Order: sequence, then C-alpha cells, then structure tokens
Amino acid sequence: MAIGKLERVPLREVWAHEAYDFTAWLEQNIDVVNEALDLEIVNVDREQAAGKFSIDLVGEDASGRKLIIENQLEKSDHDHLGKLITYLTAMQAKAAIWIVREPRPEHVAAIGWLNQALDADFYMVKVEAVRIAGSPAAPLLTLIAGPSEEAKEVGMARKEFAERYAIRNRWWTDLIERSKPKSRLHAHITPGDYSWIGVSSGFRGLNLNYSVKQDSRTAELYIDRGKGCEDENKALFDQLESHKPEIEAAFGGPLRWEGLEGKRACRISMTLTDGGYRSSDELWPALQDSQIDAMIRLEKALKPFILRLKGER
Repeated sequence: MAIGKLERVPLREVWAHEAYDFTAWLEQNIDVVNEALDLEIVNVDREQAAGKFSIDLVGEDASGRKLIIENQLEKSDHDHLGKLITYLTAMQAKAAIWIVREPRPEHVAAIGWLNQALDADFYMVKVEAVRIAGSPAAPLLTLIAGPSEEAKEVGMARKEFAERYAIRNRWWTDLIERSKPKSRLHAHITPGDYSWIGVSSGFRGLNLNYSVKQDSRTAELYIDRGKGCEDENKALFDQLESHKPEIEAAFGGPLRWEGLEGKRACRISMTLTDGGYRSSDELWPALQDSQIDAMIRLEKALKPFILRLKGER
C-alpha cells in the first residue's frame, strides 16, 4: 500500500485574506469546527456588530447558547485576546472560540485561566492547511486549550478561597476596631486575609494571636522561636505550664495547653465554638466581643509569668 506524505501549506496560499476568505469559508464550513471541538454550532452569522467592533462569527450551540468565533491567521496576540473577551461580554455569549495560526504559550495559559475564572467556555484552536501528494489543501484544526470539568472545579475552589479571604479581612477589620476601646494590644495591626493575626507579647517568640475559622474563634499565646528552636519552645512552654493553676485562676477558666508533640511550636489557648466568620453578620459583634474579652483575660493572666521566664528576650 502506498502511503502519501503529509505536507503543510502556508495559510495565506489557501486563504489570502482573513476576513473575506477564511471567515467566509468557515461560515459555510462550520462542521469543520464542530468536528474538531465536538460541538454542534448552528445559525452562524458573519461580521456581527458589537459596538464599534465587528465579530468574525456568531452562532449558537445545540442548547441555544450564543457563542462567538474570532479568527487570526497569525500568531496569537494581546489585541485579539482582548477582542475575544470584549465580544463575549458585548454579546452576552456563553462560549468563545479563538482560531489562530500559532498559539503563544502565554495566550494558551490565559485561555486556561479564563476557563477557571469565568462562567463561560473558552477554546483556543490551531489552524493549519495540509495536503498529500499534490492534493487540494485541506484544513486541520487542533484543539490547544478548552473547558473541562476539572478546570471549572479549580475555578470554583479559587472563588471560594477568594471569598474566604475577603470575609476574614472584614472580620479582622471589625474586630480590631471593636477592640480599641478595650485594649491597645492589637490596635496597630493591619487587617489581613489569613486565619490569624497577632502581636508580640514582649518576649521573643511568644505571640498573642487571634484566629478565626468558619464556626469557631480562638485567643492564644503561640510559642515559636523559629527553625531549630524546638527545645527552647518546649522549655518556655514547660515553665508556663508549671504555673497552670495560677494562670487558669487568673484567666477565670480552663485553657488548652498544647505542647504540640512532634511539632516545633507550642500553644496555650481558649477556643470559642459558638460561631465564626461564617456566622450571620448580626452575630459578629457579640462573637468578636467575647473573643476580645478572652484575649484581654489571657494576656492579663499570662503577663506576670511571661515576665519571669528564663531565656533570652
């Protein structure tokens, strides 16, 4: 059996003009895109207006979702990426297909990010022209990047994390303001996005931290002098724990004493389990007040014994 050799043909030899030739051809041969992307694009119209711009192709998929196609018989560039997003927004489309001669890696990555970040499907397709043994040129479309369930799940997870950071920042902003009339201990902290904020107790490696989770919040003394200081941390913790009855009496209740076996740091804490940053907004003031009160009592109970600690300050 004779086997022909596949040859690539310069795109401009097949379609001299991007709009008049390639886009017009694609409008009449949309099945080529359907086969490459496993879609069912129908009702395709060419050169649809989007404000002052003109979209190469606008169509619908089998479920009636509007989609746009932007063609580029050159290397992908920022200008066409911007157009793709602009046209998608202007047409309120649910999918965008970018057909290019040479996809740049940064634009492939951008399409991947868009599939994670937005509630729309983005495709990047490489177009080539090929022939065998002098046959007429034929189109070859290859999917380079497209939507997937995994990408959407990653996108949802990122949105949830972003939302979590924003809520925690608001929690710390409110808590710091509420604490100022009662204690100056954390008054000069900048609200952050993470699950904890803290200040030094005045003794190196001993920090008074607030932490908050979805359904709980904590006031704690966190003991950590850094890498290689496990023995120092444990010695400081043991000195404080030797005064556990006096400290808990001054605090007004039991505390959690965690030597954190196998870990570098140690912790003395009070955790309140009746709510956290996922609690309704109207509960936040009371929840924060009780957390602030726990921190004030903890700092007051520990301070005399921290001042007696043996070790480099």
